[in-house]
Amino acid sequence: MLFLIEYDRDQGRVVLMKSFDETQHRAAEEARLERELDLNRNGIEREVVILEAASEEALRKTHRRYFEDLAALAHAPAL
Repeated sequence: MLFLIEYDRDQGRVVLMKSFDETQHRAAEEARLERELDLNRNGIEREVVILEAASEEALRKTHRRYFEDLAALAHAPAL
């Protein structure tokens, strides 16, 4: 699966998460570009990425910084 994530670094939280089937690379890239352009037009600074993972659960494990606060990350055991 592909996941489009918009992350607000200042607030430390995911603002938007949308999933795409792995065959929808083009649609995911177009959605990412559209979101980045819209944010830029409105003067909003956020991180917009597309990540690939087997499932949302796997994504939350491999990219924890998007889903956990700093305190939880600091006290989590190393993988």
